[in-house]
Amino acid sequence: MDEMDFPTPDVPVESVTAEDLKTAIDAGEAVTLLDVRMESEYEKWKIDGPTVETINVPYFNFLDEEVDNETLEAIPEDKSLLVLCAKGGASKYVAGKLKEQGYEAESLDEGMNGWARIYEAVEVKNYDGPGTLLQYQRPSSGCLGYMVYDDGEAAVVDPLRAFTDRYLDDAAELGVELTYAFDTHIHADHISGLRALTAEGVEGVISKAAVDRGVTYADEMTLTEDGDEFTVGDVSIETVFTPGHTTGMTSYLIGDSLLATGDGLFIESVARPDLEEGDDGAPEAARMLYESLQNKVLSLPDETLIGGAHYSDAAKPAADGTYTAPLSELVESMEALRMDEDAFVELILSDMPPRPANYLEIIGTNLGQESVDDEEAFTLELGPNNCAASQGALTEE
Repeated sequence: MDEMDFPTPDVPVESVTAEDLKTAIDAGEAVTLLDVRMESEYEKWKIDGPTVETINVPYFNFLDEEVDNETLEAIPEDKSLLVLCAKGGASKYVAGKLKEQGYEAESLDEGMNGWARIYEAVEVKNYDGPGTLLQYQRPSSGCLGYMVYDDGEAAVVDPLRAFTDRYLDDAAELGVELTYAFDTHIHADHISGLRALTAEGVEGVISKAAVDRGVTYADEMTLTEDGDEFTVGDVSIETVFTPGHTTGMTSYLIGDSLLATGDGLFIESVARPDLEEGDDGAPEAARMLYESLQNKVLSLPDETLIGGAHYSDAAKPAADGTYTAPLSELVESMEALRMDEDAFVELILSDMPPRPANYLEIIGTNLGQESVDDEEAFTLELGPNNCAASQGALTEE
């Protein structure tokens, strides 16, 4: 049964937007979610939070005219429930069935698809370079991007295709022109917005090493090498070549203050090395990553902020609400950054999570070798990013 086939509930069901849910979670309100997706989907990707209680009871348990007692016993009667599914159809139906049984229940509008459309911009207040730096956060997948603006110009790092209009609208609202769009590498978990922004007149930037993987649109881009520099107003953006996660992985040092590390280094882990060359190439890529971290990243001043392209549920935000941290703090809390090469390689190959969903098709699309429309692109990237080397945090409490 497709979600579009669910009948309209016999009782009125109120809907809650994903934005309202996020506001409640951020405010520390207690939230009880009833997720009615199949258990396999729920286990791969769900909404979490320190004050969030989630119960998984698949929708098929509610299809009979009378819901059996065993199903109802799994659902607390004394709590207000927010029912969610993939797109919003099943959850509205289930919420209606529960209301008929005397439960207090609402439905999450558009389900997990609505959750995936949340994209917030948070100012990086610890950034002490020129201009203003924003971190874009997508809580559904942990994707992070950056916009820096100064003196009428702006640049975005690691844009998402699904939010192309958002970057342009934000720039217009700030009264600046979006001049550059940078990709740190060929992403495996989401569809890049680089070409979509280039089509809108923004100068797209990608490293020559990334192009060597088979990028078909290189003639539309500005290609960089290690040490190249761009300016946005008085803000310098320096290319720092940091291969490992991919052979073309490139970080960008913004205003001599924050290093946008892409998938090379996160605030709670380091990159996984197997998404380009597979298991066979992972050990060599891990050694490449070690060299990049030791020689390029750790050679920067201790106060340099690190901001990756993702964060996981294990990551703790800084006081300003961003997923950034000073380099010295990461060195102190992450033993992987203090290991010798052999120990480092052994560690990051030992506990890698499942590869991102649809990653081969996403890589092909980001290389320009495959083509998908906007709806397909959005669907392909739903779910967790899984780009870190470990299933948990590598940082120490």
